Amino acid sequence: MRKGVLEMCILATIAEQRAYPSDIIKKLEASNLLVVQGTLYPLLTRLKNAGILHYTWEESTSGPPRKYYHLTEEGKQFLNDLLTSWNQLVHSVNESIKNLEQS
Repeated sequence: MRKGVLEMCILATIAEQRAYPSDIIKKLEASNLLVVQGTLYPLLTRLKNAGILHYTWEESTSGPPRKYYHLTEEGKQFLNDLLTSWNQLVHSVNESIKNLEQS
């Protein structure tokens, strides 16, 4: 389940604006999600190979060109489907534990 949630968070980050991998990591860390490059890069490659992401190379003023990722149309639909599933899961869990909540 963590892999699917991590994918959703990464795609949501990229959906806001095109993103460089270190920017993705910083944004996730700001949300208290710890992701290392060894986890992120293979995931980005898999999502790119699946047609969910695309990247463009852009020149950098501080080194070599950088890959900036953005969602494809298929990626936007995939993220939307993930968000729908996530919201259904959250609702189901909340329903199953609502009697345990204390005032």
